[in-house]
Amino acid sequence: MKKLVLLGLTATIILLSQTETKAQQTYKNALGGRLGFANGITFKTFVAPNKALDFILNFQSKEDVNTFRFTGLYEIHNPINNAAGLKWYYGIGGTLGSYKYKYADNGELYASLDGVLGLDYKFNGAPINMSLDWKPAFEVAPNSGFDSEGFGLSIRFTF
Repeated sequence: MKKLVLLGLTATIILLSQTETKAQQTYKNALGGRLGFANGITFKTFVAPNKALDFILNFQSKEDVNTFRFTGLYEIHNPINNAAGLKWYYGIGGTLGSYKYKYADNGELYASLDGVLGLDYKFNGAPINMSLDWKPAFEVAPNSGFDSEGFGLSIRFTF
């Protein structure tokens, strides 16, 4: 819990201390993989110079359950002064998916409200983008609760 409070305070300080709100778009679209607690595929597209939609298709197999999730996020990107190609971002979205229990013949719908806070880097002269982020979720189905395990590294090809 202390880590969550510290991360929240850090994010708040960054948000409040940011002076420049215009971001330079360094790529339009990016497609690749996401590694983390759940692995998957990610597609990010910018709808404005500093606003992007990020779609993540995750899958995970544990000892007793398989999960499948589709996440959509609306992100606002902001530059980091004196760090070309590096931006920080935050956003909100949601997830729909399913749980399939391996030892029973049933499954359940998964739904959550998600946030995201991260760093995005576009390599100069190469069609590669990397993002490192934390995507906490407030699960609303099949149970309710807070999921703080949404850390991930995305590596994408830009176009």
